[in-house]
Amino acid sequence: MTGRSSRDTSPVRPRFNWRDFFRRAGWLESVGIVGLPVVTILAALAPWITPFDPLLRVAAAYLPPSTGHWFGTDEIGRDLFSRVILGIQYTWLSGLAIIAFTLIVGSLVGLISGLMGGKIDLVIGRIVDLFIVLPSTLIALAFVAAVGPGLVNTMIALAIFWWPWYARISRDEIRRLKARPHVEAARMAGVRGPRLLLRYLLPGVAPALLIGASLDVANVIMTLSLMSFLGLGLPAPAPELGAMTSRTLDSLTVHWWLPILPAAVIFLLCLLANLAGDGIRAALRGV
Repeated sequence: MTGRSSRDTSPVRPRFNWRDFFRRAGWLESVGIVGLPVVTILAALAPWITPFDPLLRVAAAYLPPSTGHWFGTDEIGRDLFSRVILGIQYTWLSGLAIIAFTLIVGSLVGLISGLMGGKIDLVIGRIVDLFIVLPSTLIALAFVAAVGPGLVNTMIALAIFWWPWYARISRDEIRRLKARPHVEAARMAGVRGPRLLLRYLLPGVAPALLIGASLDVANVIMTLSLMSFLGLGLPAPAPELGAMTSRTLDSLTVHWWLPILPAAVIFLLCLLANLAGDGIRAALRGV
C-alpha cells in the first residue's frame, strides 16, 4: 500500500522554502534575520578577534577614532573597539541565554496548563497573570541591588520575570489547537500522550513561540544594558556596553566617542533584533 494511512490524521505540511521565507520577510528584515547568527558568531569569537587586549593599555589616552584605533582609546589608553567587541559578547550572549531559558521554562508551563485544563490550568493561569502584572523591571532592579551587582545575578533576576510571557503564548496556542479538526480527529483515532503533543500540537505552537522570542531579543538587550548602565552589571574594568556608556557620560562634550560609540552599538543591536523579529513574524504569518 502506498500513500498515507487512513488513520494518519496529521495535516500535510509543505516543504520549507528559504527563498519564499525571505521574500515574505522583506529585504530589510532579511538583513536582520541574517545578521542574528552573524552577531552571535562574532560575540562567541570576541576574545579571539579583538585587535588588542581589551583590558590593557595599548596607546595614549583619549585618542580619537582613527585607522589605528577605529573607536579611539579610553581614559586609560585601552582600545575602545576591542572593548566594544567584548562588550557585545557579554550583552548579546547573556540576552540569548535569558531568552532560551525562559522560552523553555515558559513553554513547558504553558503546555502543561493547556493540555491538563481544569483546576491545574486555572491555578497556573492565575500564577502567570500575577507575574505579568508585577512591575518586573523594578523588582528585578531591587533584586540585583539586594543580592549584589553582577551579570549572573542580573540574568537570574530577569529570567524570574520573563518566562510568564512564553507560558501565556504556549497555553493559548495549545487551547486553540486542541479545538482544530485534525487534532480532534487524531484524538478520536486514539492518538494520546507524547505522540499527540509532538506530532500535532508542538508544530503548531512553535511558530508563535519563535515569533515571540525573536521580537523579545531587543527588549532583553535593552533591559540588560539599562541595568548595566545603572551599575548592576559586571564591575570595572569589564567592558559591558551599558556600563561603558554610563562611566564616560561626563566626557560627552570633550571625548564624545567614549559614551556615544558603545551606546550606538546597543542601538544597532536592538535595531537588528527588531528587524529580524519583524521579518520572522511576517514570514511565519499564517503558518
